[in-house]
Amino acid sequence: MEALGMGALLAVNQGSTIPPKLIVLEYRGAGDAAPVAVVGKGITFDTGGYSIKPKDGIVGMKGDMGGAATVLGLFETLATTKPNVNVIGVIPSTDNMISGDAFKPDDVITAMSGKTIEVLNTDAEGRLVLADAVTFAKTYDPQAIIDVATLTGGVLVALGTEVTGCLTNDDSLYGALETASRETNELVWQMPYFDVFIKQVRKSEVADLNNSPGRFGHMIFGGAFVGEFVGDTPWLHLDIAGTSERSAANDLGPKGPTGVMVRTLATMLETWNR
Repeated sequence: MEALGMGALLAVNQGSTIPPKLIVLEYRGAGDAAPVAVVGKGITFDTGGYSIKPKDGIVGMKGDMGGAATVLGLFETLATTKPNVNVIGVIPSTDNMISGDAFKPDDVITAMSGKTIEVLNTDAEGRLVLADAVTFAKTYDPQAIIDVATLTGGVLVALGTEVTGCLTNDDSLYGALETASRETNELVWQMPYFDVFIKQVRKSEVADLNNSPGRFGHMIFGGAFVGEFVGDTPWLHLDIAGTSERSAANDLGPKGPTGVMVRTLATMLETWNR
């Protein structure tokens, strides 16, 4: 990771005593075809760093690896269903801790892509690790990139606990996701991805990007930040902060972690025809 210049992922890990991991999985079901890349946020515990979470908000943060769990669950499913598609899984994994070595608000870091980032909030760490993971995924020249993350509290405010929020730069790709989600009953909703949000992510006097433009539109800012590292590749951003766990059992499963989007992504990939 140091050799590749993954300064965003390594910055989040600075405060930890446990080294970071970049987990890479490959499923090959379509010969030499370009793969679909699926990236999952793997923050194993999130204190918020120096932008520390309140005592009530910090409980349950072992679940901040929900996106990584979805990717792992998807690959277990692919091994059973064996669709005719190639898939790359990328999981950037670390905890986000506080120590004398931890990164701080006002730091400027350089991501693997070469873009510089002004850190305004160390609790907006998920988008930082995703930035380097998405850049790494692009080295495989994927047909599409799908990132899955327990990224923002803003998605809960907007959509509650039953609907996954989505940003995309490709309407046909979102259409395929929505069709699959109707079959699996894992509800998704497309959020606006307008230039006005992108401009706020790019607003900084000392760097190319900032990692936290503010509260209003927070879910969209998180996704738009990741989008800055996608380029022209067709892309879906799935914010599962509201849907990765449930407080009571329902028809899709028991109380607790849900594995949300495993069913939908597996269904989508079974009929992949791009």
